[in-house]
Amino acid sequence: MASNSGSMAAKKTETASELAARAQLEAAQNSGQYLTFVLGGEVYALGILNIKEIIQYGDLTEVPMMPSFIRGVINLRGRVVPVVDLAARFGRGVTSVSRRTSIVIIEMAQSEENEGQSIGVMVDAVNEVVDIAAAEIEPPPSFGAKIRPDFISGMAKQAGRFIIVLNLDRVLSIEEMVALGQTLSGAEVPATESEHAS
Repeated sequence: MASNSGSMAAKKTETASELAARAQLEAAQNSGQYLTFVLGGEVYALGILNIKEIIQYGDLTEVPMMPSFIRGVINLRGRVVPVVDLAARFGRGVTSVSRRTSIVIIEMAQSEENEGQSIGVMVDAVNEVVDIAAAEIEPPPSFGAKIRPDFISGMAKQAGRFIIVLNLDRVLSIEEMVALGQTLSGAEVPATESEHAS
């Protein structure tokens, strides 16, 4: 009987540890880690799952006929990576480069049509990685934000200050950026085509 009660105690311990592990997993699923950064005096956050690395701003090659929010491209270990100026993407003017200006390298998810694309995001300064529970993220405001509402995933409050959690898929929508680029550079194309037709 002693061995039977010993195995039951072991079984209870396993069950308790399994419950603890499950609780930790659920807590991890209900919270996430976010990289916070400053842009135009506002604090923003991006989920860290897509972030590959953070590099110092520099060695940027400008590309002609690109939308104003594409600052250029960088060579990242042999790969050409476009760099998006988030301030310009938000319609708030071009980011002025300072000592703390950084480029956050993000790996966008791949789709059936194209493989994963690395995109650099230019920010004024990188702050820190913070844990934000899902319950602490409120829905984005329907008005009053300085950026498009669809760019905002939610608003989180930490240390008495709001952090704007960005919707990466909308902010860095490759399809939308390509369409904007074609619209901006395509504005001259119809005149050129009509000149060739006459």
